Amino acid sequence: MKRILIIDDELSIRDLIELVLKRENYQVKTAENGRIGLIELESFQPDLVLLDLMLPDYSGYDLCKEIVNKSDIPVIMLSAKNETIDKVLGLELGAEDYITKPFDNRELIARIKVVLRRYEQNEQVKNEEVKQFICGELEINPDTKVVLKKGIQISLTAKEFKILETLFKRPNKVFTRDELLEIVWGYDYSGDSRSVDMTIMRLRKKVEDDSENPKYVKTIYGFGYQLGGDSN
Repeated sequence: MKRILIIDDELSIRDLIELVLKRENYQVKTAENGRIGLIELESFQPDLVLLDLMLPDYSGYDLCKEIVNKSDIPVIMLSAKNETIDKVLGLELGAEDYITKPFDNRELIARIKVVLRRYEQNEQVKNEEVKQFICGELEINPDTKVVLKKGIQISLTAKEFKILETLFKRPNKVFTRDELLEIVWGYDYSGDSRSVDMTIMRLRKKVEDDSENPKYVKTIYGFGYQLGGDSN
């Protein structure tokens, strides 16, 4: 389930967009100003941000620039301004798209899907170009399926490797158990999220110096798992 953050000071707009998005099975959070929006950006970790241009405490342009500079989350700007210069400025600051209010709900959903699809394709291309990931003393090669710690090869099962590879590919993202189940076990898996926890427990025993205090496969309590340490 993709997560979308709406940052807009108009309650009626937030409520309408939230309703429309939830009908399309998106997970949604809303923020009434830029300050709250930045807080939600860190805690909610959305896959996409819908950003109003006119906010009470922030310029939408400044906030768009800040989001783009600190993350790789795509931004769609929403605004009643329909001048070409406003659209050009928004796109030059890093927005993926610019939608003028009022908008048709079907157009909004279509634009969101296009941006998310383009973003996923770009991420896939970037990941395919990377032949090796490094995080601290760990190295992982997606092509050869080899994992090294301090230069010594570690033997992992296919699912252990897939979890580690998934975390390495998106080091800033917190993966929920359900997301890891879908990625590693597949849509038709009939088990539950305990399979993720058990596999990660075994993975930690192999890659961590201290499995009780992991520095690579970190638990983000209440959310899921994330790669720890410095990666490149």
